[in-house]
Amino acid sequence: MRLRIAKRIARELPENSIVNLGIGIPTLVSNFIPEGKGILLHSENGYIGLGAPAAPGQEDPNLVNAGGQAATLVPGGCCFDSSMSFAIIRGGHLDYTILGALEVDEEGNLANYTIPGKFIPGIGGAMDLSVGAKNVVIAMEHVSKHGEPKIVKKCTLPLTAPKEVNLIVTEMAFIRVTPAGLVLEEIAEDTTVEEVIKNTGAKLIIAEKLGRF
Repeated sequence: MRLRIAKRIARELPENSIVNLGIGIPTLVSNFIPEGKGILLHSENGYIGLGAPAAPGQEDPNLVNAGGQAATLVPGGCCFDSSMSFAIIRGGHLDYTILGALEVDEEGNLANYTIPGKFIPGIGGAMDLSVGAKNVVIAMEHVSKHGEPKIVKKCTLPLTAPKEVNLIVTEMAFIRVTPAGLVLEEIAEDTTVEEVIKNTGAKLIIAEKLGRF
């Protein structure tokens, strides 16, 4: 399911764009970006031009992505300090950021950082990324481990950023956030509209021409 999400998002990225990949499912997107499109991957720990994950035995401890996983650099890729990295983010130079989420709601509000008392990563650069990037894409599983919808009418968890999400991609659906609400544009080949609605805690507007992926 995670690979399906990453593969669909990779198809959405336009040529010659600068794209930030967050921790988790977003890092998998690098596996599906075709050569020749001129897409450069940014990582907030100080890289532009990250390539595919490093092959076993070829890892460089000084070259890792934001999740601490061994990575590679494409020809012409570069590294820099955190202040430069966040100047790029805050200056509006990223075309896309792809982030995970705990909740997203009808207004495009995003909640994606730690729950008090839980041993999971903190907020990291997500606040800056979700506000600074031109397009915010959420890559996540459709429901939580407890079977609860992660796409909800109104976020109940602390917000990372209000009204910044543009697209939501799950293993079941491709959803665009619009002023009118959440538009279901595509569903996975092995699901139905009814299943998507059942597992979504927010109202969905069904596109006239519903695609599949």
